[in-house]
Amino acid sequence: MENSEVAAVFEEIADILEIQDENAFRIRSYRNGARAIRDLPERVADLVAAGKVLMDLPGIGKSLSEKIHEILETGTCRTLEDLKKKVPAHLTDLLDVKGLGAKRAKVLHDKLGIADLEGLKQAAEEGKLRDLPGFGGKTEQNILKGLKTIEAEAGRISIQDASEQVAAIGRHLAGVKSITRWETAGSFRRRRETIGDLDILVEASDREKAIEGILEYGPVADVLARGEEKVFVRLASGLEVDFRFFDAAAFGAAQMYFTGSKAHNIAVRKHAQRRKWKLNEYGLFRGKRRIAGKTEEEVYGKFKLPWIPPELREDRGEVEAAEKGNLPTLVEHKDIKGDLHVHTDATDGHATIEEMVQGAKERGYRYLAITDHSQAVTVAHGLDERRLKEHAERIREVAAREKKFLLLAGIEVDILKGGRLDLPEKALAGLDWVVASVHSYFDLPEAKMTERLLAAIASGVVHGLGHPFGRHIGSRDPIQFDVDRVFDACREHGVLLEINAHPVRLDLPDIYCKRAKEMGLAMVISTDAHRVSELDLMEYGIGVARRGWLEEGDVLNTLSASALRKRLRSRDEKGSA
Repeated sequence: MENSEVAAVFEEIADILEIQDENAFRIRSYRNGARAIRDLPERVADLVAAGKVLMDLPGIGKSLSEKIHEILETGTCRTLEDLKKKVPAHLTDLLDVKGLGAKRAKVLHDKLGIADLEGLKQAAEEGKLRDLPGFGGKTEQNILKGLKTIEAEAGRISIQDASEQVAAIGRHLAGVKSITRWETAGSFRRRRETIGDLDILVEASDREKAIEGILEYGPVADVLARGEEKVFVRLASGLEVDFRFFDAAAFGAAQMYFTGSKAHNIAVRKHAQRRKWKLNEYGLFRGKRRIAGKTEEEVYGKFKLPWIPPELREDRGEVEAAEKGNLPTLVEHKDIKGDLHVHTDATDGHATIEEMVQGAKERGYRYLAITDHSQAVTVAHGLDERRLKEHAERIREVAAREKKFLLLAGIEVDILKGGRLDLPEKALAGLDWVVASVHSYFDLPEAKMTERLLAAIASGVVHGLGHPFGRHIGSRDPIQFDVDRVFDACREHGVLLEINAHPVRLDLPDIYCKRAKEMGLAMVISTDAHRVSELDLMEYGIGVARRGWLEEGDVLNTLSASALRKRLRSRDEKGSA
């Protein structure tokens, strides 16, 4: 089992306990355990196989350790199975609806017999929720809105979970001797933020033996189709994986075809049609003769086009740019020199300042900004003015000991409902890096939300706008504001737009990255890490940036430490970054 699957067991236990109004400490223990397992840089199954003591992991005590062993052996645990007998099978699905907590879910079940999302939708559409205690008409409408958000992502998994599944499949395929090559395709290769299924292309010396080897993969639950050229399976997690076989001479053409997108493929096929050629998954043909297909570069080259990176293949002008020689040189992971949005145990993080610095250095970074929460985020034990001052002093004490590493004292300050910042501007002005974010009142009308953001941007003390749309993929829709006005204000006041790399956020979305670039704005890719292992989330932010056509020069944290220091000094002196 993969980490996400082990974590899902703990999360379901916590959900059921919450619905049953059990002890809050016990619920929190399971949620913390789930988060700790999900964020591990190693597979917990590998740690167990190596004889590691799981109780050495943060957030994992004796009880959770024993349950992890049980889950790895059986796929579940007795605690979860016993709890499942006490609630309807799909009642916990209600907790996926934003704003619908455990208490309201229990009321819905007790008063109306609602036990799943379908029943909830029907009751809301019929106006049956508004008269329940603790609900009302607005809550009913918000629930319907939340259900639409969930439906839009139904059957899809995050790019992070998909990456975990691909890595696991890859470890298995490496042991199948008849498989000589395999590559991912589809939306995963294009780095879409969520993935519906996986497409894997395979080259094999013996296809029948390769298929047998694939079907020996433990998580395969169902074989949906099997033939000479493909095997289509469903994993126990519900994820469907389509393995397709191609010879070396056609592999590049297959990569192009199955990577997509469909719109991109149509745009490229027009080049073939103009020449009266035929392009499909088996190659590029002039009549019956294949003239290209071994590599993608070979196929694109026949049209006098450079290779187009998969992240750009959405028919957003990439083919035209390729024709004119104007494709961007996309930002890469090696270009990133630091992370400018991380948290520590001063608020809701799980590591000290020193541990976060060491984690950044181990990843080859040259700088780091510590940006713990401000006081409005009470659940995170946010910093008031006095604690901020003490925390900044502590950061600078650590920074003074670092000779070749730049450590910035910062904060993630809340933008309050009316646009005022959560802490006095005088206190914020003394910091090296200020990220301003919306963490409340997400449903303000567009005009009010726009004025709220504009006020914060114009404050003169904000360096970056954190997760600008405030969305949680699949559970909370983006806030509504006038994008052009806000982006114009960011450019005027030198405020950078953040690409928050956490897979739940991936915010700024890719289409707005491209728009911001065209408007002349700079961006910063940050992880919002709350523990050392989350510094590795940077790769997902880079995927968004690449889909948004961003180059090294479009991203602030590709600068060297000295260049960043100079840029920040110039901003403080001139009021623009």
